[in-house]
Amino acid sequence: MDVTQGTVDAGAAQTPPLDDRSTFTLYVNGTARNLTLDHRTTVLDALREHLGLTGAKKGCDHGQCGACTVLVDGRRANSCLLLAVAQEGAHITTVEGLAEGDRLHPLQSAFLERDALQCGYCTPGQICSAAGMLGEVQDGFPSHATSPAALAAGGPVPLDADEIRERMSGNLCRCGAYPHIVDAIEDVAP
Repeated sequence: MDVTQGTVDAGAAQTPPLDDRSTFTLYVNGTARNLTLDHRTTVLDALREHLGLTGAKKGCDHGQCGACTVLVDGRRANSCLLLAVAQEGAHITTVEGLAEGDRLHPLQSAFLERDALQCGYCTPGQICSAAGMLGEVQDGFPSHATSPAALAAGGPVPLDADEIRERMSGNLCRCGAYPHIVDAIEDVAP
């Protein structure tokens, strides 16, 4: 519409609306998954509602609780904050993809052995976050709790309880099972 003259461009009025869906591929737990979804669909909703993977939980839906944490190309991410269409070609690992067949991932076993859960709602996000966190440590990523001496030494940062608590601070447990969660992660940490 030309507002200066108060007329409507007839050509513009006949332009079809933009398509609000796209087809794209996500590699979920090692399998290529072709999806055609609304552009506003988050990775969390794509996993839960379109692929039937309900491990990642919808907690706050604002990226504040970590219940929806998955690994995207090996790095932990809040899946409720990621648009699925923007992850074209990404490799996404959910808690379901951590196990190898019937053999649980060492973190899954440690969480069970340490009774690191109560209601269990946050557990998939905690386990995915812990898996990503161990990878970050192996790659030498520091945290706010990393001592200057550990940074000066280079290499992987030693993981003590303070390091684990700081690195896992983006994942909330409303049951307060934190001591057992830290114990379980320490059992698996190198």
